[in-house]
Amino acid sequence: MPQILNLPLPKKSIEKIKRFSKKHGFKSVSEYIKYLVHLDANLISDLELLKSIKIARKEYKKGYTIKANSIDILKY
Repeated sequence: MPQILNLPLPKKSIEKIKRFSKKHGFKSVSEYIKYLVHLDANLISDLELLKSIKIARKEYKKGYTIKANSIDILKY
C-alpha cells in the first residue's frame, strides 16, 4: 500500500512545483516528484565525477585522445 508524504512548503514553492509539473506534462504533482526522485537517484556523485576527471586527465597526458567531429562518438 502506498504511503503518503506530507511536506509543508511555502505557497510560492507549491505554485512553482505545480507549474513545472504541468509544463512538463505530468498528470500530477506526485508523478513529477517521483520523476525528480528517480532522476536524483541516477545522478553521478561529486566524488565519482572528480574520479572520472582525474582518470581523463591522466589519459590525456598519456596521449590517449581521439579527434571527434561530434560528441556523438562518445555514445555507447
